[in-house]
Amino acid sequence: MSGATARGAGLTLAGQAARILVQFASVVVLARMLSPRDYGLLAIGLVVVGIGEVFRDLGLSTAALRVPALSRRQRDGLFWLNTAAGLVVAAAAVCTAAPIATAFSEPELEPVIRALAGTFVLNGLAAQYRAGLSRQLRFGAVAAADVAAQLVSFAVAVTAAGMGAAYWALVVQQLTQAAIGLVLVVALARWLPGRPRRGAGLRPLLRFGSGVTGTQVVYYLGSNLDNLSLGLWAGPAALGVYNRGYQLLMTPLNQLRSPGTTLAVPVLSRLEREPLRFDEYLVRGQLALGYTLVTGLALVAGAAGPVVDLVLGDRWHAVAPVLALLAVAGSAQTLAYVGLWVYLTRGLSAALLRYHLVTLVLSAGCIAAGSPFGVLGVAAGYAAAALLEWPLSLWWLSRVTEVPLRALQLGAARITACAAAAGGACHAVTQLAGGWPSVARIVAGGLAGLAVYGLAAALPAVRHDLCGVLALGGRMVARGR
Repeated sequence: MSGATARGAGLTLAGQAARILVQFASVVVLARMLSPRDYGLLAIGLVVVGIGEVFRDLGLSTAALRVPALSRRQRDGLFWLNTAAGLVVAAAAVCTAAPIATAFSEPELEPVIRALAGTFVLNGLAAQYRAGLSRQLRFGAVAAADVAAQLVSFAVAVTAAGMGAAYWALVVQQLTQAAIGLVLVVALARWLPGRPRRGAGLRPLLRFGSGVTGTQVVYYLGSNLDNLSLGLWAGPAALGVYNRGYQLLMTPLNQLRSPGTTLAVPVLSRLEREPLRFDEYLVRGQLALGYTLVTGLALVAGAAGPVVDLVLGDRWHAVAPVLALLAVAGSAQTLAYVGLWVYLTRGLSAALLRYHLVTLVLSAGCIAAGSPFGVLGVAAGYAAAALLEWPLSLWWLSRVTEVPLRALQLGAARITACAAAAGGACHAVTQLAGGWPSVARIVAGGLAGLAVYGLAAALPAVRHDLCGVLALGGRMVARGR
């Protein structure tokens, strides 16, 4: 990995760590100020509005990151396309808010969706500024803007909740974060778009972006079938319980994984003509994600009960089994994540779309089977779908392009075995220490899980993996100074 890449990775991870801390503080504080129904209403609004965000982007952020060179005219054209798309999608959200609220039998959803529509305009304006900063490898600037926006919006939400704003505190938080983020990336980029012009060479970017958009729509639907199912048939309160588990685990997980794509796609694009280095980077990427994120997820699953008691408080006990099941799902998704890098790097958007159509059907079947059993059934269906999709993802990818399939499979097998053993040890210890304070149970379980990794390191293959991940982390820290 080059010095610039290592430094960029280090800055990105540092920024994401800061964002996760702020997100964690938000979950801890606001969960004690708001009710499950408040969170459920926002969750329904974000699910419905979120699909508009996919159309707002048009896949152009990814297209801008992927191309080796981007002219000034192309950048200007992409800015105006994203801005126009944001305005159109915002108008559509405002017009459809009433029928959507009727479909969910929740009148409060109508003003919530109309308010959240403002994020389309703000994010449309910010899209190419963020893409430009990433193209320049200014990951530290992007991370700083994200953290600052999150801090300000958190403060605004706490103030609003303290004044009795209920779910409106969460809506204001979303709008404030988008607005502050826009102001900061514009200030950092120091660039103003020119007027759009003909012949800017946007067609290849639009062609690629359209394929990405289709894939993202299908992926979004598959990822949110759980929320839609609970919102339609169980109501906001049940969805609020599920949403707290999701926000506590999956949101920070996505915040850690997503920058990996921003970093990996331009790097892998430069390695396309060097197959051995390309494969090596891909395998190392999976090991780095697995021995860090999957390890953490295994420990969270093992200590789900005391984690929920400590973070959310006594009235959220029902979140614990949901959190454990989501940790299982997140582990499987993380192991498959590097495949997305290959699809995007090699322009295989059509193949990725077909794959996501298959997984959409699989997810729908699993979640439908679990829906009659309420929140836990939906969480179990979501986890089952993720476990089935992981081996399918590697097989599907190997059919359409060359990848180091065996190395990825063996690496994932080692990661899974270590994580399962560590999670089991963590759970056993937290159960044995049932009468202890939550913090003590979490610490004891975590130490038991890490002890398993210490024993696993006696195996040469696992020791080699762990040494490689530690060395990579050391280079990121050194380059980030």
